[in-house]
Amino acid sequence: METAIDILLSSIRMATPLWFAAMGGLISERSGVINLGLEGLMLMGAFTGAAVAYTTGSPLLGFVCAGLSGALLALIFGFFTLTLRGDQVVIGMGINVLSAGLTPFLNKYFFHVTSSTPSLSLEQRFTFAPTLFALFLIVVMGLWLKRSYSGLWVRFAGEHPTALASAGVGVMRTRWVCVILSGVFAGFGGATMSTMLASAFSRQMTAGAGFMAIAALILGRWIPWATALGCLLFGLTDSIQIRLQGLFTGSDTAWLLQLVQLSPYIVTLCVLAGAIRSSKAPKALGEI
Repeated sequence: METAIDILLSSIRMATPLWFAAMGGLISERSGVINLGLEGLMLMGAFTGAAVAYTTGSPLLGFVCAGLSGALLALIFGFFTLTLRGDQVVIGMGINVLSAGLTPFLNKYFFHVTSSTPSLSLEQRFTFAPTLFALFLIVVMGLWLKRSYSGLWVRFAGEHPTALASAGVGVMRTRWVCVILSGVFAGFGGATMSTMLASAFSRQMTAGAGFMAIAALILGRWIPWATALGCLLFGLTDSIQIRLQGLFTGSDTAWLLQLVQLSPYIVTLCVLAGAIRSSKAPKALGEI
């Protein structure tokens, strides 16, 4: 019983950064903008959160700055996709590549190493506050999209943009706001990884978390609570594989260890393959 509770609590912790990123992807895609740059937004948030928390001693300030760094990258993404009308998939992947190269450069510039930021002390780290905030965000997102006028505008921007424009609401303005919020939330997810799940930023520490968030988004059919459950499934898989790693320590079981480490990605592919056929994306997704 205690083991099951421990696994559940660990799963919730592991799902927390995915919750932030998935809510970011959800608000962007419900407005009609494909955002495959969540991985890069998270990575930039992870570096910024750890760097600011270490420099100032405040994890809260690091968390806020991580959201701002995500918003800054989202502005770049929005400029190329919404203003210049570039391909959203290509630009999103470009954001991932940009972050993968920019974070080691910034780490080298500020801390004179490329591998990781200095380790954070207990006072410079979070314990559970981001998890509570993520749960609150999921509830707010669900209620806001369903029961508010502005949430209705977001849904119409992704489903019937012409009708929204006919009602006198700016489609592009709505999408711009959603893209920026997407960057903020993904930045929060990255900061959660470096200041709660870990004690420092390390190179490529997101390790596909942004794509897992997108998979959860598709699995949850762009519905906040269902998407959150998808993230929890991936968090559970990650939690179990971490526990199983201790069983394979010998050289003769090295291949089993690698297989266990791959399990979250295998589960993601299987779930995505099964869900994508029945998933119904917003009608105007990807259209400008």
